[in-house]
Amino acid sequence: MQKRAMGFLLFIAGMGGLLYGIDVGIIAGALPYLESTASVAWRLSAQQLSFIVAAVLLGSVLSSLFAGALADWIGRRWGMVLSGVLFTLSIPLIALADGYTPLLLGRLLQGVSGGLIGVIVPLYLAECLHARQRGRGAALFQLLLTIGLVAAAIIGLLQAHSVESATAAAQHLGEDQRAAAVFAAKDHAWRSIFWWCLTPGIVFSAGALLLAESPRWLARKGRIEEARAALLRTRSADEAEAELREIRQALTPTAAASKGPAASDSLLSRRYMLPFLLACLILALNQATGINSILAYVVNILNQAGLSGATANSADVVLKVVNALMTIVAVVLVDRKGRKFLLMLGTGGIVLSLLAAGLLFRSAEGQQRDVRPMLQARMQSDSLALRLDAETLQSFGAAGISANGAPLQLTVAYSYGPFTNVQTRRSDDGALPVLRMNREDTVQPDSVIGAFFRKLHLNPFASPEAGLRAPLRIQRADLAAVPPAAHGWQVMLMMCLFVASFAVGPGVCVWLALSELMPTRIRSNGMSVALLINQFVSTMIAAVFLPTVGQYGYATMFFYGAGCTLLYFLTAAFLLPETKGKTLEEIEARFAGK
Repeated sequence: MQKRAMGFLLFIAGMGGLLYGIDVGIIAGALPYLESTASVAWRLSAQQLSFIVAAVLLGSVLSSLFAGALADWIGRRWGMVLSGVLFTLSIPLIALADGYTPLLLGRLLQGVSGGLIGVIVPLYLAECLHARQRGRGAALFQLLLTIGLVAAAIIGLLQAHSVESATAAAQHLGEDQRAAAVFAAKDHAWRSIFWWCLTPGIVFSAGALLLAESPRWLARKGRIEEARAALLRTRSADEAEAELREIRQALTPTAAASKGPAASDSLLSRRYMLPFLLACLILALNQATGINSILAYVVNILNQAGLSGATANSADVVLKVVNALMTIVAVVLVDRKGRKFLLMLGTGGIVLSLLAAGLLFRSAEGQQRDVRPMLQARMQSDSLALRLDAETLQSFGAAGISANGAPLQLTVAYSYGPFTNVQTRRSDDGALPVLRMNREDTVQPDSVIGAFFRKLHLNPFASPEAGLRAPLRIQRADLAAVPPAAHGWQVMLMMCLFVASFAVGPGVCVWLALSELMPTRIRSNGMSVALLINQFVSTMIAAVFLPTVGQYGYATMFFYGAGCTLLYFLTAAFLLPETKGKTLEEIEARFAGK
């Protein structure tokens, strides 16, 4: 009975890790189809699409701020139930969305759920598992998280095959009918990708209801008999009584806890500030590598690199499997080789992979031809509409760009005053959607937040009045052949090296280093601030990704990530102490100069 209860506890906690992985990874497979359909049907800008990707990360930031307090208030079990319910509710909100706002809210709700899961489930495991099982529980959560990423990639691959089949079946139709059929297949694909996530959300929510509450939380609330009953579900009577005595003893305040030199030290003293600032720097650089954005945009990246359709989705599955396998390797090595060594090894591999990927994209982007004069000649009344068909390509002189018959891609960056957008069209798109540039779709109406700041004579957001007066300005219009598949596989190889390096180094070591660096007195608040910085950097990179690559190319983003990771490598090499085999007190004493 006790083994069965323990197995169920680990299964439901593992489902939490699975949901967290799906939270992060599901957008990668859905985004290409969302971009193809929503940008046309709802006139979404590149910035709005980036916000949809970043909303999960932002939601995670918001919920991480109060997840601990919420778990202390309602309990770990009910916190897990709430996170599962929020995830489950987010799925129909996203999959049935008929515009930008419900889609954004659904993704934000999904992020809030992920943030709660990421804090409460590990907390529940730490408080419910016996000391000899705690490591296995933490490893299981991390492993299921990576499996969730793999599951999300496989769902995207299945829908990619569905879209390719629908596109092939529509080839005999007329142009308008073919475009409508391909559009419907892509719209159905991204919605189905999210619907697939509904089942694990329901299983986790229902399973969490059947779990026992954390015995340590119950004991803190004075519910000793309930704490004893919770312990007896997974322990023998003797073990349960012994552990309950330890819990009650730990909850008894002692005079010694409030005495000693550490209690009187200022929080601005060297023993606290140096490790705190170092932890914040490491957490910021951890996300500045671009890991979350690359995992979210990887199918788009590989499409741009030369891998099309289901091939790019298959590569995404391989990438997520590599991530899972290398996470296992990292768990095995971290206590043998040490945190510092693995961080240096991982960040060194990331720098090399991002530099190589940037150089590969720079070679492809260097072949682009400027077609701004052709587009400006087609402008009428500060607007433009064109379809990238054979006639348009001929007028652009495409024969000289793609001598071997490779498909072509047009990238246009334009603005109406402070309002900018980037659109891309490929000649091999079965739907061949019209590229439209007009004021109505580009200039967004004023928001409540924007109007509030303008009343204070502050202007952090673009002013609609300026956009309504400004003419259409085409900032960039480049036409180039889509790189060959060989180029795409080279980029894919660099992405595998990137993910493997991150998994074996920063992916595991950074969280150990963070918890070990923080002195006991500031650990709770210090980790909260450092995690907030971590999520903020991740959200900002995801929010500007599509507009940046549209304006400046993918090479720019990869070179930026390589530069940040080089700083990460130097920080690990020269500032980070090795914490392997040291007690928390020994680590704290090092920063105190003892």
